[in-house]
Amino acid sequence: MSKSIRKAVVIGSGVMGSGIAAHLANVGIACHLLDVVPGTLTPEEQAKGLTPQHPAVRSRLAAGAVARLAKTKPAPLYDESFAARITPGNLEDHLHVVGEADWVIEVVVENLQVKKELLRRVEEHWKPGTVVSSNTSGISINAMSADCGAEFKRHFLGTHFFNPPRYMQLLELIPGEHTDPQLLQDMKGFCSRVLGKGVVTAKDTPNFIANRIGTYGLLVTLQAMTEKGFTVEEIDAVTGPAMGRPKSATFRTLDLVGLDTFVHVANNVYENVTDEAEKQVFAVPGVLRTMVEKGWLGEKSGQGFYLKRKGEDGRSEILSLDLGTMDYRSQKKTGSGSLEAAKLAKGAREKVKALIGAGDKYSDLAWDILKLVLVYSAERLGEIADTVQEIDEAMRWGFNWELGPFETWDALGLVRSVNRMEAEGLTVPAWVKEWIEAGNRSFYRQEEGRTFYVHQGAYTALDQPKEVISLRALKERNKVVRSNSGASLIDIGDGIACLEFHSPNNAIGADILTMIGQSLEEVRRGFDGLVIANQGRNFCVGANLMILLMEAQDEEWEEIDGIIRLFQNTMYKVKRFEKPVVAAPHRMTLGGGVEACMPADRIVAAAETYYGLVEVGVGVIPAGGGCKELALRIARNNPHPDSDLQPYLNQVFETVGMAKVSTSGHDAKNLGLMTPGDRIVANQDHLIYEAKQSALQLVASGYEPVREEKFRVAGAEGKAVLTLGALGLRQGGYISDHDLHIAKKLAHVLAGGDVPAGTLVTEQYMLDLEREAFLSLCGEPKTQARMSHMLSKGKALRN
Repeated sequence: MSKSIRKAVVIGSGVMGSGIAAHLANVGIACHLLDVVPGTLTPEEQAKGLTPQHPAVRSRLAAGAVARLAKTKPAPLYDESFAARITPGNLEDHLHVVGEADWVIEVVVENLQVKKELLRRVEEHWKPGTVVSSNTSGISINAMSADCGAEFKRHFLGTHFFNPPRYMQLLELIPGEHTDPQLLQDMKGFCSRVLGKGVVTAKDTPNFIANRIGTYGLLVTLQAMTEKGFTVEEIDAVTGPAMGRPKSATFRTLDLVGLDTFVHVANNVYENVTDEAEKQVFAVPGVLRTMVEKGWLGEKSGQGFYLKRKGEDGRSEILSLDLGTMDYRSQKKTGSGSLEAAKLAKGAREKVKALIGAGDKYSDLAWDILKLVLVYSAERLGEIADTVQEIDEAMRWGFNWELGPFETWDALGLVRSVNRMEAEGLTVPAWVKEWIEAGNRSFYRQEEGRTFYVHQGAYTALDQPKEVISLRALKERNKVVRSNSGASLIDIGDGIACLEFHSPNNAIGADILTMIGQSLEEVRRGFDGLVIANQGRNFCVGANLMILLMEAQDEEWEEIDGIIRLFQNTMYKVKRFEKPVVAAPHRMTLGGGVEACMPADRIVAAAETYYGLVEVGVGVIPAGGGCKELALRIARNNPHPDSDLQPYLNQVFETVGMAKVSTSGHDAKNLGLMTPGDRIVANQDHLIYEAKQSALQLVASGYEPVREEKFRVAGAEGKAVLTLGALGLRQGGYISDHDLHIAKKLAHVLAGGDVPAGTLVTEQYMLDLEREAFLSLCGEPKTQARMSHMLSKGKALRN
């Protein structure tokens, strides 16, 4: 990239503006957040004797938005301290900071005239070379900048962040007709690499890509529902995971987005397209208008298509709206052969095939919705985006579909589905028919580990940036060195191998532990370093709980002892390995997943990593080396013999004892579960590449393996302090008797047992304490009840 962005100005401090400013702060960009000067004083300001001219009053809107970031859920900031990177101000006193910025982002009300006037004011302070963008969900970029100067237009484009900006991967870049092509490429690279976004280039058309197709899909779904008499819950059962879509499906999604927002987006297309047939689809149905008039806007108003209320028994119940009567009622269970077939199928492609192919009323409903969305997407190719890839990526990243429209079409069978569409009287776009007539059977093709897609009548190679390493593609190119049912070792090039977990939920069992040991041997013989990473939904949810519970219920204590010894010994081998090991966790990384990362020389984590030792939730303590590693870190960070270990021990005890999980990779450092030297990567798609680079750096620096060391523990005195704290929680009613029992075991292990304070212990001594405590807790009926509850309900039991 030819330019760097270190300073930004965000204009507009509403939900989106403050969220964008927060995400810029997340990645280290200093940011000014500006808004209008308030017209009146608040009662609080009057009580303080402030005047309208006081700086605190004039910048109140932006300052209030920054203050609310720490309280907003889900958290916009990776770390609350990052709010200090945002400077609040106002448009009258501080607009001059535009002249100091590398990037100015306008995020004001969706009104063309308001945006044009603001751009005029921005241009007065603008310095040549500064990027200026509008965050709009559908207003024309060209119309917005029509009155601006030629050089300004070259540096102006649309940047459509999806809400919430931290979590939603999609960022649509919309160049105007005068936008510098090189600036567009520079911004695409910057937003991908630094902001961690999935970036697509959209055309300057109403609602761009994702909202254009997504809104169309929601409207034709509502139309099919009303025509055929389906209920709200039936529609959501069909249009959720069974179709490769999120659990929020159709109506929960609308409730989350807000019906007023959705109506605005639909109206934008209705008012700006000329094709009458398309216009009619985007005409907002009367039921939506009625709900907006009633104030039933979804979650932000407390009710929409769903309403949560407490029943007479005090339990919460979620009611659904009957569109016929406009009354809320209890939900009716939805089930059928097609839904069950989709549930049992593995992967989104097989799920949607099973759903459509089962031949019942829900299959027909799914087909009636999908066929229209697929044809509409094909009709819009060239108008809203240049490639099928960009349309598919926009829907996957923006609406969390597992398959984009053209990927879905391939899954259903392109030729077969087109024949069915035409038999049912649907007009399929000419370019699709020509593509089939040329002998092609899919929009995408895999060949020698590379992906090709249809573009301008021919297959074109998908050009992945070097930062994106696909383990699936490497496996297709026969780069697997060794594999079993739980994990594979893959050659990712440049002398580095990657150990990939692929067991169910990536849970650690004997198969993964065996493969770790075998992988170390393979790396010892033929590689320079090892990366532990995978591209599953989550990195690892912990150890295989089902096996542990079965063994405990059968009182097979030697078997459990053997499992834990294998886990401990394997992690010990990783830590002592003579070549560098880098762990690259992402998203849910819990329990044993954390313990699989801790022995690594370095952790390179995705920013969205939710990392925690949560074993107490199932009635045990960490026993794969987690307690030992935390105690070792405390001693290592306090090397002087007289330094007090207790404050740090207290913090670790609370973190593990309360099963705290980080809200980000940065927060994992705050919790002490990662070290200051560990790296955080914003773009999860770049994670394996960055981990590989870290491994290569360790190799180049002349890596030496970690040597075993004895270390100080807090001993019996430290254990007593921890136990006293747990007793206080029990007396206050915050924890149960079994929680207290577990806490005492945890205190015993973290403090190093009953030895005198300051005693030097070995790592093996600490591992033995872990294993003994774990085994004794496995024998507790209440622990077994917790394990069973977690397996059946997916959440912790507080017994």
